[in-house]
Amino acid sequence: MAKILIVDDSNLARRTTRKILEEAGHTVVDAEDGFTALERYFIEKPNLVMLDVTMREMDGIEVLGRLRQMDANCQAIIVTADIQSSTRQMAADGGAAGFVVKPVTSASLLAAVETALQGGIAPCN
Repeated sequence: MAKILIVDDSNLARRTTRKILEEAGHTVVDAEDGFTALERYFIEKPNLVMLDVTMREMDGIEVLGRLRQMDANCQAIIVTADIQSSTRQMAADGGAAGFVVKPVTSASLLAAVETALQGGIAPCN
């Protein structure tokens, strides 16, 4: 199983996502903002990052860009309530391996995680 970093400013969203991932056997670390996410990524070296888009100070798309600068092989999935096609395009342009719309379901989240961990691009649910 994989080590996954969840980045979301909502404690409820982090807890919900953590529960789904841990029940599937993954190890989870989390961060409530972009700056903490960058630090945790460097220290924890997760296999996958799950990023919310709308966060204070640094949004998920910017975090994705910085992660990809740190590690060109970084695998990240955008998990957001923002369903705009422009957001999907920015995520794809930034190198996201998937895009999952909130509220997440176990099935959509785990399918995106499995695809990303295998090196593929997960379609938007």
